[in-house]
Amino acid sequence: MEKESNKHSYSTVVAGFKNALVSVSNKEGLVDFIYPLAKNGMRVVSTGGTAAQLKQAGVSVVEVSEQTGFDEVMDGRVKSLHPYIYMPLLARPNHTGDQETLGQKGLSHFDLVVCNLYPFKEKRKQGHKDLVELIDVGGPSLLRAAAKNFEQITVLCDPADYQQILKEGKIPTLEKRKQLAGKAFSLLADYNSCIVDWIRGNSREEGEDLNLKGYFYKKLRYGENPDQRASWFHFKRTGLQQASCLQGKELSFNNICDLDSAVSVVREFSTPCSVAIKHNNPCGVACGDTIEQAIALSLKADPLSVFGAVVAINQPVSKEAALALCSLFLEAVIAPDYSSSALEVFKHKKKNLRVMKWAELMNQSSDSLKIRCVDGGLLVQENQKLAEEWKSDWQCVQKVPDSSVQAELLMAWKVCAHLKSNAIALVSNNQTVGLGMGQVDRVSAVESAIQRWKKFHPHIRAPVLASDGFFPFPDSIEAAAAAGVKWIIQPGGSIRDSEVIKRAEELSVNMVLTGQRCFSH
Repeated sequence: MEKESNKHSYSTVVAGFKNALVSVSNKEGLVDFIYPLAKNGMRVVSTGGTAAQLKQAGVSVVEVSEQTGFDEVMDGRVKSLHPYIYMPLLARPNHTGDQETLGQKGLSHFDLVVCNLYPFKEKRKQGHKDLVELIDVGGPSLLRAAAKNFEQITVLCDPADYQQILKEGKIPTLEKRKQLAGKAFSLLADYNSCIVDWIRGNSREEGEDLNLKGYFYKKLRYGENPDQRASWFHFKRTGLQQASCLQGKELSFNNICDLDSAVSVVREFSTPCSVAIKHNNPCGVACGDTIEQAIALSLKADPLSVFGAVVAINQPVSKEAALALCSLFLEAVIAPDYSSSALEVFKHKKKNLRVMKWAELMNQSSDSLKIRCVDGGLLVQENQKLAEEWKSDWQCVQKVPDSSVQAELLMAWKVCAHLKSNAIALVSNNQTVGLGMGQVDRVSAVESAIQRWKKFHPHIRAPVLASDGFFPFPDSIEAAAAAGVKWIIQPGGSIRDSEVIKRAEELSVNMVLTGQRCFSH
């Protein structure tokens, strides 16, 4: 064994650690940690496979069964759950009665506990069948008892902490032991949450508590504004954090919010699609026969607003596409992949552009829950599912649109659902030509969308219009008709639907009612 070097490198270590309990599933770095401590006189009590590995490395080990006088039973299901383990774990250091009890039983308190848990979460991700056997009982109990007694015990549940303890060359301070105990309790909370999630599956009943655990990913430079501190956490393994930054500056809080919005929109389309997002709202969305065509159209949809936008693309980016993206200032681009020539274009023309690659961008399903913070709590709702194709039960109150009009109405409907309410989307030839969002009345949203259409696409005569909510009065229909709109898709459901429909008929405007509202606040 190459452990004598450890003996000398850490000869000052923790002559203070006297009695350790070691039981781990993840044995990474364990021998390198325990060996020098044991050679400095620390007694080691251990279980099963952990004990076997330590013995093989030359560590003198007291088996748990020797400590308890009780052999492991039930294939190891019961091995450490014994008073002769928990008395030394829970004995209070300054409690005379506790110390007398230990003395009467010939026991010494533990001052170091090294323990981690069965890999339930990892095996679940791998599709392991017998997850019940991976629900750890003894490990969580050991960690909980040791962490509770942090005044006396150093508890280590993460192999990443081993070497730091050795290098410090002394028993951790009370504050450090408390911090390590908190880490153990956090691990237990996460472990239990994962089991709860598996047990419940998709059958969580209305009114049950919501189990959430945010995993720290990275600290951000600042939040929405420079005076706000911010960090990035993730709830699951898959997500935007998987995207790798191939070049450019570090992502900001606002970049991440816009990337998330852009990805959610581009996933609505299976054909080549490009989505430009500005301040969390789409400002240009286009589909095309090729991704190059889609990108060009999306950047021209609103050439004023697209300056400084974030762009999501649902197909690999070519050199030609990269050149188009470099024609103006953008904050970030995200796509499943890039050609080597595209990356060269970015490198030489836009070295500060954040180029994000997410291979699984289009393979990820949207979260089933949408969560929003409010003062003192959370609001949780299901993710809204929009129609992927034209639905036969949508009500056509005048003419039935042909396939080309259907495609444009469907695109407008999908885009409108991702605009902040009140929202209006105008679409023509697979391109958004006017978007109105975030207005406090619907007619203002219509007027805003029309204004952009007339300003940037005056040659287009009759785009289709989508509204995220019903029209409470005919005034919006009148404004749209006056501008040249001939087709409208909207939820319907107003008490004045008949009045609105009648006015549309008078103005030769065709209407499709989906029966689904798609507000986004």
